[in-house]
Amino acid sequence: MKNKNQRWLSYQKEIADDHYYFARSCIRQNFFPASETIFLKILKEELGKDIFDDPEQTTCTGIAYHSGIIPLETTMTVVARQFALMTRAGYENFVCSCVTSFGIYTEVLEMWKHFPEEEKKTRAALLKSTGLEFKIPANLVHTSDIIYKFRDQIAEKARLRLVNSTDGNPLKIVDHVGCHYAKIFPDKGIGGAEYPYVLAGLIDAWGGEQVDYPERRHCCGFGFRQYLIKENRGYSVTNSKIKFESMKPYHPDMIIANCPGCTFFLDRWQYVISEMENKTYDNEGYGIPVLTYEELAGLVLGYNPWDLGLQLHQVDVEPLLIKLGVSYSQEDKFKGMNGEELGKPVKPQFLKTL
Repeated sequence: MKNKNQRWLSYQKEIADDHYYFARSCIRQNFFPASETIFLKILKEELGKDIFDDPEQTTCTGIAYHSGIIPLETTMTVVARQFALMTRAGYENFVCSCVTSFGIYTEVLEMWKHFPEEEKKTRAALLKSTGLEFKIPANLVHTSDIIYKFRDQIAEKARLRLVNSTDGNPLKIVDHVGCHYAKIFPDKGIGGAEYPYVLAGLIDAWGGEQVDYPERRHCCGFGFRQYLIKENRGYSVTNSKIKFESMKPYHPDMIIANCPGCTFFLDRWQYVISEMENKTYDNEGYGIPVLTYEELAGLVLGYNPWDLGLQLHQVDVEPLLIKLGVSYSQEDKFKGMNGEELGKPVKPQFLKTL
């Protein structure tokens, strides 16, 4: 038991308590536009933390880098600029919202650690192009790490728990952890590659039940090159389908993910498969709702589901809201910030919606 505990401790990580520099995700703001806003709201208003949302920060180049479009030298210089903005703002704890960014920042820091001459070249390139200098972050984590760290404090403030409001049984929840969080550098993620706990810990703390199934750690299939090239998208949807087929016998109530691409495709591919094959992976025909960890935290804290942006998901979340006993207005589902009706989307041919 002692050896097991020591091994588990080796897969924990330091997560700063406060004073964060926040790096947004370029694709999350388009896929799930409320998630990052909710993250900032939870940290500032619920937890009383200092976090700086810098309007001058840019993409990390991750998708272009992994697609072979941008060379490593350019990516390292862009990352250095991000660190320089953090340094200039007076922060040292760097928090990124995208797991691809998390992988990029971690890769660059490891590169500089083992090849200090590359860091020296990057510093020279940054100074020449921007006049900026930077300090290495004292702490580099992903936003899901922050929610995980404060999961118990969120539970103390919770307005509801992850239980079925009708029968009181815990909701069965699938966690999907992004490959660029857990698999590129396993020692940088909570629990490593095989037993990542960063999302499972939220399920446990907030009253749900983890769903373990054979393809729990299988990739969602996003893969950049698989999706960016239209002819390759069959590889992407096939990977997601493998996961859906594997989890279906366990009847999950929902899926949570910490990668914007994973969340997007596990949600959207259910619609695609329903249109292609006239099938869903639940028993009622609605599909399995897929949420980001911030959206889930927001529901637990009692936030309005439409303020969380849940109406933008392809798989209808209303059956989940009913299970949780969430009070909401269906009439407000597709209204804008000013209360104006934005119009309702066309209903899918097979996937059911309320």
